[in-house]
Amino acid sequence: MDLKFYRNVILKAFFLFIVLNLILVSIPPSTGGKQFSIYNSLVPGRLRFPFGETPREAYNFSLYDVDAMFAAHEINGGLSDRALNVFLVGDSSVWGTLLTPQETLAGQLNNFNLTCGETPLHFYNLGYPTISLTKDLMLMEETKAYNPDLVLWLTTLEAMPLEKQLASPLAENNPSRIETLNETYRLGLMVPPKADWWQRTLFGRRRAIADWVRLQVYGIMWGATGVDQIYPDYTPAAWDLEADDSYYDFEPDTLTSDTLFLQAFPAAQDLWSDTPLLVVNEPIMISGGENSDIRYNFFYPRWAYDQYRQILSETMGSLNQNYVDAWWWVPAEEFTNSAIHLTPEGERLLAIGLEPFILDAVCP
Repeated sequence: MDLKFYRNVILKAFFLFIVLNLILVSIPPSTGGKQFSIYNSLVPGRLRFPFGETPREAYNFSLYDVDAMFAAHEINGGLSDRALNVFLVGDSSVWGTLLTPQETLAGQLNNFNLTCGETPLHFYNLGYPTISLTKDLMLMEETKAYNPDLVLWLTTLEAMPLEKQLASPLAENNPSRIETLNETYRLGLMVPPKADWWQRTLFGRRRAIADWVRLQVYGIMWGATGVDQIYPDYTPAAWDLEADDSYYDFEPDTLTSDTLFLQAFPAAQDLWSDTPLLVVNEPIMISGGENSDIRYNFFYPRWAYDQYRQILSETMGSLNQNYVDAWWWVPAEEFTNSAIHLTPEGERLLAIGLEPFILDAVCP
């Protein structure tokens, strides 16, 4: 072989590399299409979205590719046309920090074997850790394509300050999706710039590609063990609290509808115009320890949370939105490492309380 042959090979390889990158640059960073995945074929779909920081032990890790996350989830294997399918959306309390998939709210509700007449209900866990209404809306936009029969959206005050909306890394790393939401529903968000052309090349997407490969590899271990989280010892949520009535930059009694991201709720109604939506103010830990007359828990001074509940109730009423205020339903001893994370028994109590509201919302 002479030098000309090697030169031609190199030139062809370079040409193909340029063509591939031009194709990648011309495609938006996230198309909303379905990705190839070993999940729901070679291995079972995951019962909740990938999330975690200890992949070698939990066979799970956090990534920012929403398409890859959905492709790995059990809903991508197809929903039953013989059941009423209910999607649960929310934060880490829905995802199930320190809980097995069967101990989460979705798992507990599935254990109840609820039916409408002879039609069973099946519950899917679409919660994702980090607290942000915008993050939830972004995931719901993708979820809409699966045509659920009911959406249960659990949230809390911590998800609503304007400064929290793009604080979730999942939202922050998907600017194209957030911009689409922002424009479609006129949310008024300050959206970060889209990915530039360099970030959309093969080199720029190397992190997403590597994460996709890792997700498939860990899927084999997930399929063999069912393990997707480790359960270390933890420090219980604070019982004795600081004598501090601050909440972000708000002064006492200054929380108003203008200071919260309430536009997320009419946006969700538009998004789910053909699907019942049930909004739930999720349970919080109500401390009885030191300074509990000032704060309910680490997250919330009493004045801020009380004003929030009033504002949210009035908002739900003005929107004629199906709404449940479950903030006091779970005893303080049934919380784990956070004022919103429940024990298995806490999740069971929440599921019992929600059962009649769910059946009323989804049964004809």
